[in-house]
Amino acid sequence: MNKNLRKAVIAGNWKMNMDRKGAEKLINELKPIAADKTCGVVICVPYTDLETALRLTEGTNIAVGAENCHFKKSGAFTGEIAADMLKEMGVEYVIIGHSERRQYFAETDLTVNRRVKAALAAGLKVILCVGEMLSEREDGITEDVVELQTVAAFTGISAEDAKNVIIAYEPVWAIGTGKTATAEQAEEVCAFIRGVVAKRYDQAIADGMTIQYGGSMNEKNAAELLAKENIDGGLIGGASLVAEKFGVLLAEASK
Repeated sequence: MNKNLRKAVIAGNWKMNMDRKGAEKLINELKPIAADKTCGVVICVPYTDLETALRLTEGTNIAVGAENCHFKKSGAFTGEIAADMLKEMGVEYVIIGHSERRQYFAETDLTVNRRVKAALAAGLKVILCVGEMLSEREDGITEDVVELQTVAAFTGISAEDAKNVIIAYEPVWAIGTGKTATAEQAEEVCAFIRGVVAKRYDQAIADGMTIQYGGSMNEKNAAELLAKENIDGGLIGGASLVAEKFGVLLAEASK
């Protein structure tokens, strides 16, 4: 982390977990743990938990995010949620392009770009996910994949709007598998992504952009990962569902 240039942010991605009762219990446990932390604290929760999360975090340092949004303002898109709907509720962040959306729900670089544009237009902050499959890493094309995903996502996005985007590098092979990229591997790709942003905009935009690591960061490996220059926090899956474990990550990112 380089806190002289950019903010460290730890964001929890609850995925399809927690009913409202469970969400209330977890958030109430998390509030005192997060209260004195200096890093950004975000919880991205299922749509059904948004009202609960917004109510319980009011007046705290915990921001609330959604896990996806659609690229249209309204219309015949059964089961989808518009960015403006999230903004109207008071949601601040939204995850876009998560590998599970790409893998299981046919998200493409084009639809990711359209969702990013819609979210930014609505006034949301975006956590943009990019990352390679295991086969792509083994073929030596990690940089090609993440550069394509990054450039595509920022197509048509102004430098000013880009300031409201966090990038989460999430190697797909390290998500929910228990495998983690080494700190050196994660740093190498996060630094490369920062270089891609610098080419797309300029070095100042790149230096100011928070780039998280999102591949099975947990309470055991967080210190090593967050010690790297270009890793500015994490997009956290399983560990975000346990307040004490999430708290360890917040503490490390606040050092």
